[in-house]
Amino acid sequence: MAVSTTKLDCGESLHSTFASRYVRTALPRFKLPDQSIPKDAAYQIINDELMLDGNPRLNLASFVTTWMEPECDKLMMAAINKNYVDMDEYPVTTELQNRCVNMIAHLFNAPIGDEETAIGVGTVGSSEAIMLAGLAFKRRWQNKRKAEGKPYDKPNIVTGANVQVCWEKFARYFEVELKEVKLSEGYYVMDPAKAVEMVDENTICVAAILGSTLTGEFEDVKLLNQLLTEKNKETGWDTPIHVDAASGGFIAPFIYPEIEWDFRLPLVKSINVSGHKYGLVYAGVGWVVWRNKEDLPEELIFHINYLGADQPTFTLNFSKGSSQIIAQYYQFIRLGFEGYKNIMENCAENARVLKAGIESTGMFDIVSKDVGVPLVAFSLKDSSRYNVFDVAESLRRFGWIVPAYTMPPDAQNIAVLRVVIREDFSRSLAERLVTDIQKVMVDLNHRWTRTSTVAHVVPEDKPVGAAPFKKSVRETQEEIFRYWKALVDRKKTSGVC
Repeated sequence: MAVSTTKLDCGESLHSTFASRYVRTALPRFKLPDQSIPKDAAYQIINDELMLDGNPRLNLASFVTTWMEPECDKLMMAAINKNYVDMDEYPVTTELQNRCVNMIAHLFNAPIGDEETAIGVGTVGSSEAIMLAGLAFKRRWQNKRKAEGKPYDKPNIVTGANVQVCWEKFARYFEVELKEVKLSEGYYVMDPAKAVEMVDENTICVAAILGSTLTGEFEDVKLLNQLLTEKNKETGWDTPIHVDAASGGFIAPFIYPEIEWDFRLPLVKSINVSGHKYGLVYAGVGWVVWRNKEDLPEELIFHINYLGADQPTFTLNFSKGSSQIIAQYYQFIRLGFEGYKNIMENCAENARVLKAGIESTGMFDIVSKDVGVPLVAFSLKDSSRYNVFDVAESLRRFGWIVPAYTMPPDAQNIAVLRVVIREDFSRSLAERLVTDIQKVMVDLNHRWTRTSTVAHVVPEDKPVGAAPFKKSVRETQEEIFRYWKALVDRKKTSGVC
């Protein structure tokens, strides 16, 4: 790499903000460069590459917050150099986390008094929160089995096939069998009756989802609690429930308070929620709270004193930033119950507007439900000409990132598109998206008509005047499907989430 600067007659160097005026050769991609470059050049190089990323505000695949108030941005930047684990050095930040844990526990109707301290912890997201909750269930089950003199080497968890991949990670990483209730066409969440049937003496918990990633639907935790209570009485087991409220935990209490899914149900022992989803904080914060102190085995909590004082810790990682914890507390006191309720109602209303607009095209079936996470999942009524992956790829021309995917077993023949409605997705954007979807459908239909036009090809061995060669409908469909599938595959990138 060569760095160039321009000398003026006065002997001073000419500095420019654009990196191309500094660097004459390409920067190495996988090795450290041999030489340093000016800071403004380094900034411009990276900034220019990042322009090719998608716009987070138009990323309708993500549940994660993409906008916060400038005042909160300032607080986060001011705390960006604080390592949260140094609790003795940053006691106020620790206090803010404890306040957040207690606010969430009360929001979820934990059986604690006004002056009692809730049991919970902040995490880097719901994935870590689920790992911690799962470990608590596994250890509690193992301790009970040991005390009874029974085998404790084959624990399992019962879930629906619609669970997020973090549950599969937990099962594989911590050697727990994952028993999944299969889905069916038209029913894309866990069936409580089938789940309870799968429970046995080795089941450490049943995991229910409040806000399925696939369709946003809330699973019936109340019915699950009822059926599982009956089975526990019959068998003498005490199989508990964990609620994965990553997406729905900050929605249901504000706009669906009548739904019983939380600690009001006796078998619900722990709940996780993502602060960086509808908790309205940038990516990097989740929460897990337990019903009682007894539900979190003491042997999982570590105590350290080499950072200045005795500090209890129950996390998978050690160091982490303080900014998201502070941002969560800001949102809680800034918005309060009233503010969260207004925002969630706005999101739900914009989801209804988008749903009506998509239905008005006459080309899609709505798969998502009205009650649940504010999103719209929809499938093509006719996939014989093109599929939802083609629609998703075409929408990228307008800047929209809309995911297309197939359902898990046994509903994998259903493919859908999904639009997540966040706080920063306005009604005007919803209307604009409908307009662009209509344009895409017109374009796809035009391409189909043009491509499916019969090609009049005369084979070399066919005499002049013979009937023209004609592809069958099936051959044409297969050809178009292969073309679009290849196009989509070329756009895909691989990586670890």
